[in-house]
Amino acid sequence: MPVTALTLTAPPSYLTLIADDMRGVDRVIAQRLDSGVPLVGNVAQHIISAGGKRLRPVLLLLMSRALGYQGSQHHNLAAVVEFIHTSTLLHDDVVDESSLRRGRPTANETFGNSASVLVGDFLYSRAFQMMVEADDMRVMQVLADATNVIAEGEVLQLMNMHDADLGVEGYLQVIRSKTAKLFEASARLGAILCKADPDTEEACAQYGQALGTAFQIIDDALDYDGEANELGKNLGDDLREGKITLPLILALQRASAEEQALIRAAIEEGGATERLGDILSIIQRTGALESSREAAADEAKRAISVIGPLEQNAYTKALLQLAAQLLERRS
Repeated sequence: MPVTALTLTAPPSYLTLIADDMRGVDRVIAQRLDSGVPLVGNVAQHIISAGGKRLRPVLLLLMSRALGYQGSQHHNLAAVVEFIHTSTLLHDDVVDESSLRRGRPTANETFGNSASVLVGDFLYSRAFQMMVEADDMRVMQVLADATNVIAEGEVLQLMNMHDADLGVEGYLQVIRSKTAKLFEASARLGAILCKADPDTEEACAQYGQALGTAFQIIDDALDYDGEANELGKNLGDDLREGKITLPLILALQRASAEEQALIRAAIEEGGATERLGDILSIIQRTGALESSREAAADEAKRAISVIGPLEQNAYTKALLQLAAQLLERRS
């Protein structure tokens, strides 16, 4: 399945649809980043200003609007999920010893590990302050559960590092916890804000989970297929860290015994810069990238199918577009 580059001259139509809402979210983010401690603001602003797709806030806003929300809490909660996500990025980059994110030096590279971890903690705690302001126990339950599952996913990924025997199910367990859970929570919160019935809420949550799973599978495929200047990180970072993802799992299943030995050694030892070219060739030859994209496409189709019963309007159409365009991402 070919992957074509996104056009960067104009925002996707779903962003145009919620442009006013996104400006509202940006205002909340700017207000709530103010701490009185300069370093907190500097580190947080460093990573937030780096850009990114803001998919989790976008998902919450689109879902709430699709279900007819007319209140004022959606901006606050969209900022909450962005703060939670940003906190995980700060912590991830320290754990992974990453030096590049979105084409810029990471916060830990610029400010040091200690500052990154502590500001990540600040963003977590600020997010919980803000979710309490919603005065809705269901909202707090969903976000508290999500942050706990995300943390478990991070630990599970750490346990799986350098494990060449990790299978597809183990991989999916990690990404559904580490990445897809916040997508799921964002979509569910959109339904909760609208006091949707349980079946609708669950459909929204399943859409978010499927979307988040597809997003991460594509992200992992791009680590072996994108150009560093497009992807915003160094090609092959996952392999250097000893992190096994779907392209490597599939390549291992299909490679010759000699190629398997090469890949296993790279996973188990890490830092395999000198072997990266050979491993990229194996991944390409075995069709592992194409199969990974097909797996992502299946998740995107699942996302599209579960929200089919929702009332059709501009926002539900935008949610369908979001799932379809996810498969075109190159960075």
